[in-house]
Amino acid sequence: MEKENIIVLGAIEFGSIVIGLQALDQMVKRAPIQIIDARTISSGKYLIIFSGDVASVEYAYKAGCETGGNHIIDKLFLPQVHPDVIPAIGNTIVVGEWDTIGIIETLSIVSGIESADSAAKAGGVKIIEIRLADGYGGKSYVKMMGHLDAVQAAVKAGIEKAKAKNLLGMDTIIPQPHKEIRPFFM
Repeated sequence: MEKENIIVLGAIEFGSIVIGLQALDQMVKRAPIQIIDARTISSGKYLIIFSGDVASVEYAYKAGCETGGNHIIDKLFLPQVHPDVIPAIGNTIVVGEWDTIGIIETLSIVSGIESADSAAKAGGVKIIEIRLADGYGGKSYVKMMGHLDAVQAAVKAGIEKAKAKNLLGMDTIIPQPHKEIRPFFM
């Protein structure tokens, strides 16, 4: 695989909407990136999630960090993002198997994305949803499914990532969930 084809994920969470918008402009001027999401979020914050090749994401990330300065709440530069992560951001991925549920709640948006990536890379689970801040008071949560042992390992990997930044909210594992909760979970 050529270096230019490697998908990299970047995310910056700002404590100021004005600074976030200013950073967004500087980032897209600095490098050709794909904006996955850029918007205001709970508690007057601004979020930018973007992807592209390694060099472009790195240049845009640096521009965003320079502009954001001390207004940055959390940030992420993630080379080799797991393929489950980007499709699950803001979406629910339907899975056929209904075995064990794992959920990780984080206190920042970026830490939710990092936790999802770590959980997915632990292996054996499918990341089915990553929800970022909307109506959650600035929190994020990640849902995953798989066999019990895989979900346990994935949740452990995800919470270790959030704990390292002191941004873990709560987590749970639900083995053999009742079929009645499926419509409310998916």
